[in-house]
Amino acid sequence: MINLVKVNPDDEEVLHNIIQLYIYEFTRFNKQISLEADGKYKPFDLEKYWKGGGYHAFFIKINEELAGFAFMEEGHKGSPHVIEEFFVLRKFHGKGVGTIASQKLFSMFPGKWQIFQIENNYPAQAFWRKTIKEYTSNTFTERYDEFRRSIQEFDTATLPNN
Repeated sequence: MINLVKVNPDDEEVLHNIIQLYIYEFTRFNKQISLEADGKYKPFDLEKYWKGGGYHAFFIKINEELAGFAFMEEGHKGSPHVIEEFFVLRKFHGKGVGTIASQKLFSMFPGKWQIFQIENNYPAQAFWRKTIKEYTSNTFTERYDEFRRSIQEFDTATLPNN
């Protein structure tokens, strides 16, 4: 069973450990990322996730096994919800884990959504297009911004069967 589990401040070290894997995977799309002198990638500042204010960090788990994470910001005052970072361990790729986890996240936070992918991350672009198309019954829009990021937008309030 695939679950989203809210990350607590007590789990910060575990989250930082898995973020190292995420950053490593991301280096194939951003060659400017380098290891620090201590042999680790620069850690993310996670403080905003512990303070509330509409920022959420979730572990993606299969039963009790850690399978990834999702960071999101809730939309407010008409702005959309945004997935800031999303990662599924490679061993779970192609098994529906990312699709189910992301769609659970969409259901947890109804309303408008924007999902961004950097210019050359074609696997992420394909994943999000397919996942959002399935979730929205193909009622989403896609555009590119000035940084050539792919952006999918949809509103759960306008979905069929809602």
